[in-house]
Amino acid sequence: MALAAAEPRADWAARAEESRGRLVAEPSGGARSAFRRDADRIIHSSAFRRLAYKTQVFTYHEGDHYRTRLTHTLEVVQVARSIARALGLDEDLAEALALAHDLGHPPFAHAGERALHACMASYGGFDHNAQSLRVVTRLENRYPGFDGLNLSWETLEGIVKHNGPLTGPDCKPLPHAIAEHVEKQDLWLGSWPSAEAQVAAIADDIAYDVHDLDDGLRAGMFTVEELQVLPLVGEVIAGIAADWPGLSGARLVHEVGRRMITLLIEDVVGETRRRAVAHRPESADDVRRLGRALVGFSPGRAAGERAIKDFLFPRMYRHPRVMSEMEAAGRVVRDLFGGYMADSFTLPVEWRAGMDGRTEEGRARRIADFLAGQTDRYALAEHARLFDAGNV
Repeated sequence: MALAAAEPRADWAARAEESRGRLVAEPSGGARSAFRRDADRIIHSSAFRRLAYKTQVFTYHEGDHYRTRLTHTLEVVQVARSIARALGLDEDLAEALALAHDLGHPPFAHAGERALHACMASYGGFDHNAQSLRVVTRLENRYPGFDGLNLSWETLEGIVKHNGPLTGPDCKPLPHAIAEHVEKQDLWLGSWPSAEAQVAAIADDIAYDVHDLDDGLRAGMFTVEELQVLPLVGEVIAGIAADWPGLSGARLVHEVGRRMITLLIEDVVGETRRRAVAHRPESADDVRRLGRALVGFSPGRAAGERAIKDFLFPRMYRHPRVMSEMEAAGRVVRDLFGGYMADSFTLPVEWRAGMDGRTEEGRARRIADFLAGQTDRYALAEHARLFDAGNV
């Protein structure tokens, strides 16, 4: 399947010219569409730059060649744009959503999120996806006319529910940041999101499956031979062996990743086209009302993709080397939260402002905002400043 040429715009693509607009009305962006402006604003945000020093799986001091939260995001963007182009969707919206999807992640990956969620358990909890919304609607302060980035409705909708509806009989209670925001802006939380948001979500799966295999091999946590038993990866490795007998080392690992990305993108494009023919959506809102995901893997490839996750969980995400780092990282987050709560004067001046007049929950939420925005190295420096014996 050739994916190089863009398809004609699909009837069910989002249309920037028909956007539901921004919370604060702004003049047109001229040559840039509303969704292009959204992507550009995210790229120029402080939160986006900080992703360079936030952990994906391996903390920054383990080496320069492992993925960070930023390089992961850029790989998601590449996959999302490829799929959106092949399906005739709005590439700028897909890019904006891929760029924004991890803005709310705290330092130290999921270990940091688990620790911060535990610290916030009495105050509504912490959710990185909801925090991404909080970043782009409140915490970025760059523009004179509004807090946040004032992104389009479609971008905000995709940020909060790219994985599906958030309200309904089987849904969990809304995270604090989302419940707070929808009091002033209805994001249709009971519906599916746009096709572009679904593309960004599945691009995230493709990117981290492939790059975590690459990083795990680089770290020596498993071997290419161990991957051959996985249905999807084994098929790719067999194809490489037929085309390039004797290929090994870094070239083999790169070729495995390259072919897997192509295979998974092509599968998503083919399966989504089949679903579109079956369900015949005629607009972006038809996609929202469909009652199921329009974008997805075929059943066979979905099983292969799940097998990758099942393989990686014990061998990489729960590897003793990773767990040791993440346990230490969780302690750093818990210590910082407790220290800031006990004495707000340990916060920087700009974060300390207004703390005295807040409720306990309000103080905790502001501290969570500060902590979630920290990079790994900043959090470690803060921990050393507050808790090293020489600084007491």
